[in-house]
Amino acid sequence: MHRRLIVPSALAASLLLAIPASAADYVPGAAGIGDAYYPASGNGGYDVSHYDLRLTYQPKTDLLEGTATIVATTTQKLSRFNLDLGLKVSEVRVNGRKAAFATSGDHELEVTPAAPLDKGKEISVVVRYAGKPSELKIGGWSAWHRTPDGGVAAQEPDSAVWWFPSNDHPLDKATYDVSISVPDGTQAISNGVLQSQSSKLGWTRYNWRSNKPQASYLATLAIGKFDITTDKTAKGLPVLNAYSRDLGDNAGAARASIERTTEVAEWLEEVFGPYPFNALGGYVPNVTSGYALETQTRPFYSPRQFAGGSNVSVVVHELAHQWYGDSVSVKGWKDIWVNEGFARYSQWLWSEKEGEGTAQELADYVYALHPADDPFWTVKPGDPGPDNQFDIAVYDRGALALQALRNAVGDQHFFAILQGWPQKFAHGNASVGDFVKYAEQVSGKPLAGLFDTWLYQPSKPAASAAAGKRSARKAVVGAPGQARTKSQATPAKPAQPKSWKKIAATNSVHDHDH
Repeated sequence: MHRRLIVPSALAASLLLAIPASAADYVPGAAGIGDAYYPASGNGGYDVSHYDLRLTYQPKTDLLEGTATIVATTTQKLSRFNLDLGLKVSEVRVNGRKAAFATSGDHELEVTPAAPLDKGKEISVVVRYAGKPSELKIGGWSAWHRTPDGGVAAQEPDSAVWWFPSNDHPLDKATYDVSISVPDGTQAISNGVLQSQSSKLGWTRYNWRSNKPQASYLATLAIGKFDITTDKTAKGLPVLNAYSRDLGDNAGAARASIERTTEVAEWLEEVFGPYPFNALGGYVPNVTSGYALETQTRPFYSPRQFAGGSNVSVVVHELAHQWYGDSVSVKGWKDIWVNEGFARYSQWLWSEKEGEGTAQELADYVYALHPADDPFWTVKPGDPGPDNQFDIAVYDRGALALQALRNAVGDQHFFAILQGWPQKFAHGNASVGDFVKYAEQVSGKPLAGLFDTWLYQPSKPAASAAAGKRSARKAVVGAPGQARTKSQATPAKPAQPKSWKKIAATNSVHDHDH
């Protein structure tokens, strides 16, 4: 009698053969979507199309209770999948049937449905959960601001895990219905259009709808006592601005700035093309932070942004993001320049419009402000790394890259690029490389070298690149864009543009208190 020896690998192979091929095909979705900077962000195996969030919040205790219904489509055969959420879960259902669930890491909710899920199928996921968002810290920081009369969710690059389950990465955008019940006398603000509100037994429910694809970090929630102004644009878009009633000395400056939202948006339409969403506005809660954030349709502003008086430049920055960052979102967080470089440059264009310094004058000033040995030049806006993602160089050096592009291709092609880009990638995602290719396509010029110089080289570029053809003329010039006589031995330091102080006051605009 001969006994056959089965080695472990052969045994494993025989066992696999014993399992029906169809069952072996079902595997867990990835615990991350594949972002180079934040490997744990997002998840694999499905694509969300809609979030329906039904919430109740008690300001006195900071207790948030929620039922989230997520409509998604599977992108592979799934035995299990993850959602991102930091609050405590009591029940999960998939396609109406109870599912097993477990938690891991800082915010991973692992869901095992009662039956495996086929590829390409629409599914519904219902998650019941509760908790106090202010008690949740991830990496030592929080996206949830506790205020004297409520709470606010607004943070980047992560915000959703503090208040709803999601596929938390810009690559998976979806539409939103947010319904939030709060005690009478308290308001609840979110993205998009207020569909309805009703009161019952001492509670008021607000129903908000954001009907265009929205990244999870751009979803916002603000509960408190606000003074609210409403209006409509000339094209009929609803405008809603909200101000905490206890902003103190910053109240007037905040209103003087945010109430110009419609004016700024109409001007930005001339620069970037049609406004991409169904509502407009902004809100200023009583928070202690100092940053602002482009939360979709309704940017968040900290009161400290107005500590030095009114500042329309910060409104320009956050509204520019509605095109660059919100409608066209990053493919990965390393592509942050296609958000921040353009939002900063929009501030330079606003300065140009207002007669307070041209974009070229601002470029000359910024270029001269940083000597060659300044660490400013070692940050690469095209791929700054997670630690430098919101470094000032991503903003100012990023804007310098756009001025260099403008000088290289001329105003006609440059502004065609600025308008065409948000149309080509509307409500989608794009990378720095995508922008370079698009700029080359529109201008008909090779631009890879220019972008490599300004976005990827860890050194101060030659001055002539920022000034374009002007510095190459036979006439002697000083700092880029400023004429001087032959008798001058060294370039004169560029004068500080009138707009500079207001623009510089927004340098902390995305200093997210991490």
